[in-house]
Amino acid sequence: MKRYLLLAILLLAMVGFGCAKKPVTPEPEPPKEEVKVEAPAPTPAPEPTPAPQPTAREIYERNYSMLPTSHTVVKGECLWWIAEYQQIYNDPFMWPLIYKANRDKIRNPDLIYPGQVFQIPRAFQLDEVKESRRSAGAPRPYLPPQAATLPADIRAELGWSF
Repeated sequence: MKRYLLLAILLLAMVGFGCAKKPVTPEPEPPKEEVKVEAPAPTPAPEPTPAPQPTAREIYERNYSMLPTSHTVVKGECLWWIAEYQQIYNDPFMWPLIYKANRDKIRNPDLIYPGQVFQIPRAFQLDEVKESRRSAGAPRPYLPPQAATLPADIRAELGWSF
């Protein structure tokens, strides 16, 4: 009997102290009526004309201009991998562009060394891209993929969006 009485007291204590009460929030008071005093209407200020939004091409050109123009070789890299980096060309078949721009530093395109700093050409023509992809063994028609990082003029020439 003592067990049941002790259990009942314990349950009542848990119910009494264990349940949190919902906090009471006071209801907002209705707004008071204000007496309006009519003042002379101010002359409206001319609205400033919003600055024109940049076009998609302008945004692409700005982002393209912020891409790196040089790359320091890290152990294990090759020209193919460097060209494949998204911030470089995002197309491994464009590695000959890097090779041609750095012939004074690269005797054999298969042998590059850690610590070498290569210039990454950013201004080139579509014909140079096609020739570079052709010499690297890309499939015909030697056009870069749409995901390739190219100058805006080449993307426009190919009819791709920005």
